[in-house]
Amino acid sequence: MDTTRVDGRLVRGDQTRRAVLRRAVDIASVDGLEGLSIGRLAKDLEISKSGLFAHFGSKEELQLATVRAARRIYAEAVVVPALAVPAGLARVWTLSECWLDYSRRRVFPGGCFFAKTSHEFGARPGVVRDYLAEVNAEWMGLVEQTATEAVELGELAADPPALAFELNAFYDSANLASLLRADHDTIYGQARTSIRTRLDSAAPAGVTRPW
Repeated sequence: MDTTRVDGRLVRGDQTRRAVLRRAVDIASVDGLEGLSIGRLAKDLEISKSGLFAHFGSKEELQLATVRAARRIYAEAVVVPALAVPAGLARVWTLSECWLDYSRRRVFPGGCFFAKTSHEFGARPGVVRDYLAEVNAEWMGLVEQTATEAVELGELAADPPALAFELNAFYDSANLASLLRADHDTIYGQARTSIRTRLDSAAPAGVTRPW
C-alpha cells in the first residue's frame, strides 16, 4: 500500500477531528454537552454522519472528546501563560489575570466551558461527570499549588486551600455576571479589584506587588 496515501488520509482525518472538536466545544459552552449531536455537527461542518461516527462512535465518546479538547484550549489560554511567570505572588496574580482574560475574550463563546458543563453534569453520575470532576480537581490543585509556592517564598501569608477556593469564587462570579449583564468593563474591573484586595491583604509588608 502507498504509505503516502495512507499518511494523507491520517492527516485529513486528524484535521477533520480537530475541526469537529473545535465546533463541539463552542456549541457545548453555550448549549451544554447534551446540545451536541452527530447530526448537528455533520450539518454545521458539512461532513457525513458516517464519517463522524467513525471518529467518535457514540454521543458519550463525543462528549468526552469535547471535554478533553476544551481542557487543552483552557490550558493554553490560562495555565501556560501563568506558568511562564516565576513562582510566587506574581504567578498567583498572573493566573487570575489570565483566567479573567480567558472569560472576557470568550475563548469559548458561552463563557467558561467548564462552568457551563460542570453545572450541567454535576448531579449526573457517569463517566462524563467523573472526567469533569477530575479536571476540576486538577485545576483547583494548580491554584492551590500556586498559592503554596507563594507562601513558601514568603510572598503570601494565607492558607493555600482557602485562598484557592476564594480566588476561584471570584473567577466564577465574574464569568456568570458577564453572561447576564452587558457592562463587562465594570464586572471584570470589580473582579480584578477584589482579587487584588484579597492578595494585598495576604502579602506581607515589603513584598513587591505585581499589579
